[in-house]
Amino acid sequence: MTRPTARVLALLELLQTGGTHTVRTLAARLGVDERTLRRYARHLTDLGIPIESRRGRYGGYRLAPGYKLPPLMLTDDEAVAVVLGLVAGRRGGLGTATAEAADSASAKVRRVLPHALGRRLDALLSTAGFTVPEWSAQPPGTGVLLVLADAARRRQPVLITYTSWRGGSTERRVEPYGLVFHSARWYLTGADSLRGGVRTFRLDRVAVAAPVPGTFEVPAGFDPIAQVLSGLADVPYPHEVSVLLHMAIADVRAKLPATVATLTETDGGVRLLLRANTLAWAAAVLAWLGCTFEIERPDELRTEVARLADQLSACARH
Repeated sequence: MTRPTARVLALLELLQTGGTHTVRTLAARLGVDERTLRRYARHLTDLGIPIESRRGRYGGYRLAPGYKLPPLMLTDDEAVAVVLGLVAGRRGGLGTATAEAADSASAKVRRVLPHALGRRLDALLSTAGFTVPEWSAQPPGTGVLLVLADAARRRQPVLITYTSWRGGSTERRVEPYGLVFHSARWYLTGADSLRGGVRTFRLDRVAVAAPVPGTFEVPAGFDPIAQVLSGLADVPYPHEVSVLLHMAIADVRAKLPATVATLTETDGGVRLLLRANTLAWAAAVLAWLGCTFEIERPDELRTEVARLADQLSACARH
């Protein structure tokens, strides 16, 4: 939804609270000038919504007495898309508030639907099963997400209060290049004034975000998604593995996402740099790739690969 359209709908919501609202008050609430506010009111009138205007110093706008908006009119396909979208967003961690907020929004939509369609949707939600487990990641605040999104679009720096994984809180000026949703978490990537260079921040660790004066330009060709994925791949782990794979790089990429491994083509094949919590897991990954390989480091990985091979051979004999 475009910003002007959203503001027209926001104006309608304000008028639905009842009474007469001055042009100055409405303009201030929507963050626009009075001339723009009057244009929004004309848009509502063009849509057939009876907006009454009063002239004079204390004049303004109000909805015609007794007017009520018609019930929400959705086709079956639209209603299913909206409700399932809310369910999928909640389960996938896409929401910016609690699961209760998503459930409440879904219930409000279903309440205003025709009885037959609402009954069928309730039946769908009560009988549907999901093979993917529900994510339990902590969502960011809606206000923080919207402030950062607006700043990224306007190319305006922000001041954020950020809590690191160690628990320390710092205030820093960030030039937001983009927002990325990955694995049930929102991330912000951009230039960080505190440490210099491009950094990636988890939004659920941003307590406060406020725009500050200034402007910036995003570097040419910058890809927020690639930046976040490469940044996650560089997170330190107990073990760093280097293996030369005898396999086409495209086939490796099809099995290992950028967040798991870094790949480099060499004369002898593909060098795989892998960070792992356990070497047993790294050995299992190599077995799953299904190609020959040469272990470069660490030497302890050879022991784990041999142990896995013995275990698989023993299972095959039974």
